[in-house]
Amino acid sequence: MRAEQVADGSGGGPGVRAGGSGAPGTTGPASLSARAREAVLQRIVDRRYAQGARLVEREVAEELSMSRVPVREALRALVAEGLLELLPHSGVRVRRLEYADVEHLYEVWEPLVVQASRLAARAAAAGDTRGPAGLRAALRQAESAAASDEGTREVAAHTAFHEGVVAMAGNPLLVRTMEQLSWQLRLLFGMREEPAHMRAQHAEMYRHICAGDAEAAAASTLLHVRDSRAVALRSLFGDT
Repeated sequence: MRAEQVADGSGGGPGVRAGGSGAPGTTGPASLSARAREAVLQRIVDRRYAQGARLVEREVAEELSMSRVPVREALRALVAEGLLELLPHSGVRVRRLEYADVEHLYEVWEPLVVQASRLAARAAAAGDTRGPAGLRAALRQAESAAASDEGTREVAAHTAFHEGVVAMAGNPLLVRTMEQLSWQLRLLFGMREEPAHMRAQHAEMYRHICAGDAEAAAASTLLHVRDSRAVALRSLFGDT
């Protein structure tokens, strides 16, 4: 994108394209801002907006066929969430992931995802069959994407697997807490390597969850998360 100040005083621009994905009656300012945020987030995750790239409010608004007001609100929200950063007197840019960012993310994610697997296994032991079916579908999607060398689709499948485990855990507070990490995790997963043995680790987690073995599920998840951390640091920073 061109070097240009992002936020100015104007709010004009083209209106929202008709026939969007929002539900009927959800075209107010808050919903438009939320749609703009989701669209910008997706572009960060799939790296159409690269790390360090400056985002020009007017150009983003034109790309999304939105006015500049909801886009400006979306960019401000993403600054607050840490995915964008302010540039002195010159707008915003996509924040670069630093070593410490990855460390901090895994420090928070590890205990949550381990507990999610433990609770999911207990749910399976109590008779939940819908959750395991969703996990199985995500595993199949990941294998299919890997066989076709479709990295973006594989990342989406791995993300869906972890989100399925959290949903299966049945703890609304855990779900809400994990939602706050969702986009950072998707961004990280999209940037790192995705070795085949990590798909095998997901399959191992799945087996223990379906068997209702809470502690085996937790242990296999802990191993996976720590291996995932090592892969991420090696992929991004050459850490050994």
